[in-house]
Amino acid sequence: MKVEFAPINVPLQRRIQTVAVLQWIFSFLLLEFCCGFFVILILGNFWFLAVLYLLWLYLDWETPCRGGRRSQWVRSWTVWKYFRDYFPIHLVKTSELSPNHNYLLGFHPHGVLVAGAFGNFCTGPSFQNLFPGLTPYLHIMPIWFGCPFFREYIMSAGMVSASKESVSYVLNNEEGGHASIIVIGGAEESLNAHPGSLTLNILKKKGFIKMALTHGAHLVPVFSFGENEIFKQVANPRGSWLRNVQERLQKIMGFALPLFHARGVFQYSFGLIPYRQPIHTVVGSPIPVKRNLNPTTEEIEQLHALYLQKLRKLFEEHKRNYGIPEHKSLIF
Repeated sequence: MKVEFAPINVPLQRRIQTVAVLQWIFSFLLLEFCCGFFVILILGNFWFLAVLYLLWLYLDWETPCRGGRRSQWVRSWTVWKYFRDYFPIHLVKTSELSPNHNYLLGFHPHGVLVAGAFGNFCTGPSFQNLFPGLTPYLHIMPIWFGCPFFREYIMSAGMVSASKESVSYVLNNEEGGHASIIVIGGAEESLNAHPGSLTLNILKKKGFIKMALTHGAHLVPVFSFGENEIFKQVANPRGSWLRNVQERLQKIMGFALPLFHARGVFQYSFGLIPYRQPIHTVVGSPIPVKRNLNPTTEEIEQLHALYLQKLRKLFEEHKRNYGIPEHKSLIF
């Protein structure tokens, strides 16, 4: 089954494409600018501003682990609408999620840059409209919150640290209504992010299961169809010299370095701008979890197996709608 775009007039399509491309470039450059600006402050005549910021950073260091500091104004920027419409990105609801509970949403697959997770959970009103009463928190690698100034930007979008302390803080809300979104495959899975790939790095990932049991958070499998299609990655099969180098760097730095490419700004043959491919993030049905402060290994294994079963079922039920051939299935 081939997924087709809805008709759209040419001037609007060009506007969406132009704004989305500029936003993507802005995101890449902002990180470099923030770090560079901080270095300039230290080395220049305004070093005292850098000292003040370092003091602020010290006092504010725990904020990414304590729910962050989201800004509804930033999350509602018009540019995010163009960003979502560029692919386009859609959030698909399959079941009700009661705001009386806390939830741990397992996001799959990682892709190269988890565009679906960012577009659906950090921008716009889609999640709140579909799941009223729930506040989403996208957990990302703690290293990004060590980047001066850039940390303020990503926290304003609703991103928080992926540390155990951070997940516990979100899921400890006694009144319910919190949703932790964790990209289960992590950095390692990004190295498998080739178009058509359905390989998930999940068999050894059981920490999120233990967190759900410890806090009594209901588990929700989430599969983002199209996540691996927006970039092409240099061939890096397991055992190749490139894959070995990438895996070693990942162990040293904590994050992977996939060699990816897509289209350019003014041409479609080569560049770092993602391809315009639809992304449909499907939120599955919740798996009820009773709180267990000291879960046994057997209990963790049982819930992990149930989660894999529900994730596979979610994929099989929806793959036909998003162009996945009948004979293809998830590989754990």
